[in-house]
Amino acid sequence: MKKPILTLLLIALASMFYYAHGQRVMGVLIGGFNATHVEGDDVFGFRKIGANAGAAAVVPFGEKWTFSIETIYNMKGSHHKEGGRGMDYRYRHDYNQYKLVLNYVEVPVLLHYIDRTGVRGGMGLSYGRLIEVKEWEDNVRIATTTLNNGPYDLDDYSALFDVQIPVYRQLKVNVRYAFSLFKIRERQYQNVDPGEEKIKKQYNRVLSFRVLWYFNEESSRQSRQRGRF
Repeated sequence: MKKPILTLLLIALASMFYYAHGQRVMGVLIGGFNATHVEGDDVFGFRKIGANAGAAAVVPFGEKWTFSIETIYNMKGSHHKEGGRGMDYRYRHDYNQYKLVLNYVEVPVLLHYIDRTGVRGGMGLSYGRLIEVKEWEDNVRIATTTLNNGPYDLDDYSALFDVQIPVYRQLKVNVRYAFSLFKIRERQYQNVDPGEEKIKKQYNRVLSFRVLWYFNEESSRQSRQRGRF
């Protein structure tokens, strides 16, 4: 676990160094929340709420394109209250109440296109390292669900779709959808009809709503106009 975390920290430090020594590079502070669920856990709906916060370095290419790298703390998971919506009661389940906490440190890398109104639309990939996991069924904590014992993979590779809308000067609002490219767990359910086998692969699904504060945006624009870098 230590080696990937060290790699993430080195990437963050390199981004800050680049930002400090290049007028063209913009820095961004990020804060917001996620609405998440885990596909394949018999619970549906984006009902688990968690934080999404960090920082980014943004490199413009001309006036229409930017490349960005982020370092963020990203809370994912799944949640279902007993008796509530979000579970198909026509079928048998292992539990009536369920909660899953999956917290990651992530490094998303994205390419954005900027239209004439300043709206940025982009896509990219992200690597996430699981740093905390907790799971409850019927309000009982599952003791075997840990970082060391599994059953959740420590690595999560995701694809991202991202829209940023300017609000006022350096302030932008951001909506992002992310989904796991590979399974984070494969679970065999026990509470099924005789002779029936139910094995499901699970994937993170994340909707993020964030506020972005850009630094050095005007200096970056002036630097590009002067043809520096």
